[in-house]
Amino acid sequence: MRLISWNVNGLRACLGKGFLDFFSQIGADCFCIQETKLQEGQVSLELEGYHQYWNSALKKGYSGTAVFTRREPLAVTYGLGMEEHDTEGRVITLEFPELYLVNVYTPNAQRELTRLEYRMKWEDDFRAYLCRLDAVKPVVLCGDLNVAHQEIDLKNPKSNRGNAGFSDEERAKFTELLESGFSDSFRALYPDKTGAYSWWSYMYHARANNAGWRIDYFVVSKRLLGQVRDSVIYPEIMGSDHCPVGLELEEQAIPSL
Repeated sequence: MRLISWNVNGLRACLGKGFLDFFSQIGADCFCIQETKLQEGQVSLELEGYHQYWNSALKKGYSGTAVFTRREPLAVTYGLGMEEHDTEGRVITLEFPELYLVNVYTPNAQRELTRLEYRMKWEDDFRAYLCRLDAVKPVVLCGDLNVAHQEIDLKNPKSNRGNAGFSDEERAKFTELLESGFSDSFRALYPDKTGAYSWWSYMYHARANNAGWRIDYFVVSKRLLGQVRDSVIYPEIMGSDHCPVGLELEEQAIPSL
């Protein structure tokens, strides 16, 4: 079971930069995208063999998520069921017989941490949501979580400490999530791997110099770790300021609670 997640930073722009080439090449069972920046009906994708699920923000040209899946889910849920969090199209949950797949675009704390208070509320409510799902069946969470967890997860940790995405508060919330029964699949497999990033600023030739951050994740219920065959980053894939990330799961014997 191959799953892909990609913050496309505007799907219409990404479609002109090779999105469909990668989509066809990778042959994912589930393909999750964030930051679609689309309203319903603004783009029509012919993805043969895939069911499509979209969650758009009320604000035009902002945020938004989508999931394309070969397997039809048992159920699909949009948002967290909380009005304060559900106007920006940030969450889609697909229920399959053996697991939940949650696609998320986590709110950015923004420059000078102007949205940090809201981000902290979001983190607590989203973690509680994931824990409720995890009590029923295992969870695979993917998306742009807008945080580099440890110093190894970005090129310049000292100069970025306290900035959005690497504040002590955001990093602590990610730790709380992991302590709630979840695992960062990439770090579980590659605990010491350096230079592994999924986002680069458009400024200062950051991507050419690999001065990046790892802020896109596949986080899984800890009891799923035994089924994780690989957790992958695709830095060679262009088209956005993020690159895709992937998870390969053994479909056999995925445990229930």
